[in-house]
Amino acid sequence: MTGHTPTPPAPRRVDAERNRARILDAARAAFAEPEADASMAEIARRAGIGSATLYRNFPHRRALLEALYVDELDAVCAAANAGADRGPGPALIAWLRSFYAYFTSKRPVAAELLEHTGGDDPVFGAGYARVIAAGGPLLEAAQGAGEVRGDLSLEQILDMIGAIAKIPGEGAYREPILDAALQALASVPGD
Repeated sequence: MTGHTPTPPAPRRVDAERNRARILDAARAAFAEPEADASMAEIARRAGIGSATLYRNFPHRRALLEALYVDELDAVCAAANAGADRGPGPALIAWLRSFYAYFTSKRPVAAELLEHTGGDDPVFGAGYARVIAAGGPLLEAAQGAGEVRGDLSLEQILDMIGAIAKIPGEGAYREPILDAALQALASVPGD
């Protein structure tokens, strides 16, 4: 061991950060459209930047997909901190709705990322662990307050939300199912 501490990466310039954000926004929009062209060239065009700028930020498609996945994951984890003023049960339900939106929006990105990696890729395992760490305190608080049934783990609840998100059809078809499941979660069984 040399005792050498690696130098942290230099902060990105403002214009570089802006370009990166534009690329991610363009890629997110392209992947959200079922039949859209989500090629690297199309993403660069949508972002209003050149291919060189795109590849400077994301040297290959997998890097872009991972960045999108992590960006969406950051948003769902951050949502766990929002709404604490609502009370434990409503805060959990609001976060579960955020997770549902995340799950439905990430599916095209995750599916393509799986094509470039595998289901055992650390990006997926680390992502799930982050979601559990973000939502765990919400569930504990809601269960502790008696506002959410106590016989389910967060993993079970997230599996339920994921199963609803996978139901074929438009969001308008799945939304009432999600509402019913969340209402059932909020009811405390006769103890």
